Amino acid sequence: MMTGNFAEVNGIKFYYEMVGEGHPLVLVHAGITDSRMWESQFQVFAQQYEVLRYDRRGFGKTPMLAGTYSHHQDLYELLKSVNIERTYLVGCSQGARTALDFTLEHPEMTDALVLVSPSVSGFVFNGEPPRQAQQLEVADEVGDFALVNELELQIWVDGPLRTPDQVDENVREKVREMNRIALKTPEGLGNEQPLEPAAATRLGEIHTPTLIITGDIDTPKTLAAADFLVNHIAGAKKVSIPDTAHLPNMEKIEEFNHLVLSFLGSLI
Repeated sequence: MMTGNFAEVNGIKFYYEMVGEGHPLVLVHAGITDSRMWESQFQVFAQQYEVLRYDRRGFGKTPMLAGTYSHHQDLYELLKSVNIERTYLVGCSQGARTALDFTLEHPEMTDALVLVSPSVSGFVFNGEPPRQAQQLEVADEVGDFALVNELELQIWVDGPLRTPDQVDENVREKVREMNRIALKTPEGLGNEQPLEPAAATRLGEIHTPTLIITGDIDTPKTLAAADFLVNHIAGAKKVSIPDTAHLPNMEKIEEFNHLVLSFLGSLI
């Protein structure tokens, strides 16, 4: 039975849901979504695992507060509060960065990593920015958050090779709704402390079984980060899902679920 709850962690009430029985599996959402992005995974994965999904600080039902913080430390404290000592971690985008940083800080707690459309702390990409970058900067400066939201959907949900009408409208609107909440967080509230040294310089420390999943029409930066990870994490495997961008779990549900469950099942 699923339970929606709040855990007092680092001075903030973090919203989380848990369902299922078995080895713990934690889902960490992207920076343009909240825990609802895992709607098509949550109950399915719970048929085999005890699944936890939560709203990171400043997303969904978890507020942002003033002061310093790190997402990976928030995750550590949340897991302690719900008595999870070891877990599989599935993170998307910023959530993948959180999962990776967490694993570097607490390797004894991570039994497997699934890094989806990954962001990597300390990774430097020298390619061109998205074509919407300048317009996005202007919209942000003038406070046109509806336009900011749409441009971010174009960058991340559509990807560089598709127009909005080529993407499932329901997926775009679900992400728009989730991202709208994050965009309401006042700029400058909260001071995120990055992992030191950054993950990009420490991947040789990762000895956890790792699967990297990308959409084949994601941004060049994300695809480059995925290649960087598979080249620097010993034994890491990478799979590309065709005809999808930054959120393959929302667009290619059955294929994504099969990949994750097959990978985790192979570890037993």
